[in-house]
Amino acid sequence: MSDKTSAPLAGVRIIESSLLGPAAISTHLADMGAEVIKVESPAGDYIREMTWPIVKGVSLMHLHISRGKKSLTLDLRKDEGVEIYKDLVRDADVVIEAMRPGALARRGLGYEDLKQINPRIVFCNISGYGMSGPYRDLPAHGIAFDTWAGIINPAYDEEGFSYIPEHASIGMHAGPIFGALGILAGVIRARSSGRGCMLEIGQADAAAYMDWYRSESWLAYQRPESEVTGNKADNYERRAPGTAGMKEGVRYQIYESSDGHVLFMASEQAFWKNFCHGVGRNDLFEKWPGSKYADHARGNRELQRELRDIFRTKSSAQWIEFGSEHNTPIAPVNTPKNLPEDPQFQDRFPLYPVEGHGAEMLPFPVKFEDETLPDPSMAPAPGENNEEVLSEVLGYDQETVARLKAAGVLG
Repeated sequence: MSDKTSAPLAGVRIIESSLLGPAAISTHLADMGAEVIKVESPAGDYIREMTWPIVKGVSLMHLHISRGKKSLTLDLRKDEGVEIYKDLVRDADVVIEAMRPGALARRGLGYEDLKQINPRIVFCNISGYGMSGPYRDLPAHGIAFDTWAGIINPAYDEEGFSYIPEHASIGMHAGPIFGALGILAGVIRARSSGRGCMLEIGQADAAAYMDWYRSESWLAYQRPESEVTGNKADNYERRAPGTAGMKEGVRYQIYESSDGHVLFMASEQAFWKNFCHGVGRNDLFEKWPGSKYADHARGNRELQRELRDIFRTKSSAQWIEFGSEHNTPIAPVNTPKNLPEDPQFQDRFPLYPVEGHGAEMLPFPVKFEDETLPDPSMAPAPGENNEEVLSEVLGYDQETVARLKAAGVLG
């Protein structure tokens, strides 16, 4: 792993005040070399006890989201705690308020306060529903953003009780990613112009934006059919938006292999022709050549039966090899449990090991050619970096640090 001093975001300092998952907004930046100082209450962020699994007494969520960060505990109810926070901001690039809006302002540490100290500061709030709207003060957890955005459909058990089905969380991950992108834009401008800014993002907004295709399709379908239709391959018949419109697909569908499943995606005519030639079934192409683009052969059960039998003749790995040899899009169908066994995963995601990180974790997915991102430090215990931050970052002498400890400013 490379030295942090040569990392892409070396020299960027971020002061973070956070609770739980939204703190991932700075994890992405820490992974690229930014210095992130997590300022916590003396009790610490209870992320360490949230959700499962718990690894040697600490949550996996904390181990991942807080990796590469430093922890400074400050009692912001004390004037000296507030002054230390302001000292941190003087030479910082970013302040992140990853909690309900206004928490820092109530301590005299809001954007209007901090820009008087550092006009270049980029202040970002990330919360559940954002700083405006009727839900702005509504408490929430990560799944709420996806139910709000229409991403999750309720399921029912055998006794008729509704429950949350297994799904990939969107808002709690997308919000931090979009927020990090906005922060970088703010820092670039601040460094060139000397002018900071305040930005905010709601994780619910991010969930909705990630699913823009379905929402915008429904909006488009509110217009007359003379203006908005389906595509040419479907004879312009409107399909249900997004993946809901895939159910009747045949040339774009999941099929059983001899040992699992694969996703077949020959929606372009050229790919369909390659597949038929590769399996020695040119007769299928001659009988159902289809349209040039976006043709899923919807509802063609006769063809679907043929393909079902064909795909059962090879293993998933053999079909992936076939796809490469015959220029046909065929993908593995993995689960979160077996994904790390996939050869593409193993090549692209050298996991951070348990040693030094507390758990096996995926690295930041963006790769910089001919360089390696720094290995993030293990997520800190509350106040683990108190003396380091106060002495090395702020330059306080040992006498001052000892006095702050004795006064309970650090908890």
